[in-house]
Amino acid sequence: MDTEIGGLNLDWIPLSGIRLAKAGVQFDAVRIDGDAGRCVADAMEELTGGDPGPIVADALGSRAVYFLVPPRSTSHRSWPAVAVPFNSGPRYASYVPVPALSGRTWPLSWRFPPSGPDRFVHTPLLNSVVQQLR
Repeated sequence: MDTEIGGLNLDWIPLSGIRLAKAGVQFDAVRIDGDAGRCVADAMEELTGGDPGPIVADALGSRAVYFLVPPRSTSHRSWPAVAVPFNSGPRYASYVPVPALSGRTWPLSWRFPPSGPDRFVHTPLLNSVVQQLR
């Protein structure tokens, strides 16, 4: 399935509904649950002038927030316990829920949709903000 934003092809986003994307291919992700995740998303928005990169929010359960970062950028960093990195390796795989840009995607939604094919959350900045949560 192909999805376009401003003429840019982002084929990892479903045309409708939700799909699980394998982390480490198009992107890695960092999940932060609850109010902490929302607080980090707010801080990232402020620090980046309103364009922090793609962030997905879940309205149910632990109310997870997924920060989509460049592929292979999470595995060699130290993350506090509040942040769960999603990536893949030779013997394991992580999957991240990705909603369509519009339509019925509840309980997932784009807190900040992608703005380009190679535009992701800045991993070192995210790590720094999460480290400050402690």
